[in-house]
Amino acid sequence: MELIISKNGSDIHLITKSPPMIRVHGNLEPVEGIPALNAEQAKMLIDPLMTKEQKDYVKVNKEIDFGFQYKDKGRFRVNVYHQQGDMGAALRLIPAEIKTIEDLQLPDIFHKFTKYKQGLVLITGPTGEGKSTTLAAMIEEVNSTRGEHILTIEDPVEFIYQPKQSIISQREINKDTHSWAVALRSALREDPDVVLVGEMRDYETISAALTVAETGHLVFGTLHTSSAAQTIDRIIDVFPASQQNQIRQQLASSLQAVISQRLVPVVNGGRMAAVEIMTAIPAIRNLIREEKIFQIDNIIQTSGEHGMMLMESSLMGMVQRGAISKEVAVAYSFRPQEMKRLLGM
Repeated sequence: MELIISKNGSDIHLITKSPPMIRVHGNLEPVEGIPALNAEQAKMLIDPLMTKEQKDYVKVNKEIDFGFQYKDKGRFRVNVYHQQGDMGAALRLIPAEIKTIEDLQLPDIFHKFTKYKQGLVLITGPTGEGKSTTLAAMIEEVNSTRGEHILTIEDPVEFIYQPKQSIISQREINKDTHSWAVALRSALREDPDVVLVGEMRDYETISAALTVAETGHLVFGTLHTSSAAQTIDRIIDVFPASQQNQIRQQLASSLQAVISQRLVPVVNGGRMAAVEIMTAIPAIRNLIREEKIFQIDNIIQTSGEHGMMLMESSLMGMVQRGAISKEVAVAYSFRPQEMKRLLGM
């Protein structure tokens, strides 16, 4: 833990038949001087992270997610699991300091997202692409600039917020509530202004999050999708066919923005977020209502004045600033042919 904090890394892996591994700037490397772990050694390293209740839970359910505070230096999101009968663990470092929108070098429109009074703002991308860090920057800006009740529902709680202008309730699945859907249903009785949903993973959670957004609250959530258009399709496809038309109408009226994010390796070491941004202007809302999702990319491409950009535009800007190479831009783009055209390759 000390090592990963000093190297500004992101993950620790403890697995039998391998030495402990750490991920630094996206690359896995072994911890020097420690041989491959056997089952007993792995268990000795993992057991002290858990309470007695958590150990009992793992025995029965074979896996568990929880948060672990390491001194005052950092917090880890821990997943303990079994593989080939042995215990393993993956630990994700949640930095102690919450970075600002400026620290993360995100576009200025991110400040606008924190000023909305209601609606749904989604951050999408695969695991490990910095979604939680970006969300934390936006929640912290609300906390610093508005007098609101911020309610977070997470599995587990990641960043710990200190109340500033706002008051904050942080609820953890299995510790403070039994499920996402139950927590979101009861959220409406807890007088929140801003609700953070750690993960919108199924029909019940998405449905409840949409209802919270529709009833005059600002909801931030994450989804494991790629582009903005794919995000809209995924949300609608989660619902039975008989409900999809109604969900289209709900989504068209409540959605505010979709941000798709990737962490891209930069020239001088480290990684930086490249983003695709869609804001719900009337043209986008109409396309959602009329089932013309395939036309969304065209609107994003031609609506730069509304703060929108395709991933390729974000990457192109990074190439022009000398932050990333052309090869990296092509490798991380959603539309490689379009990226090559922009770069003149």
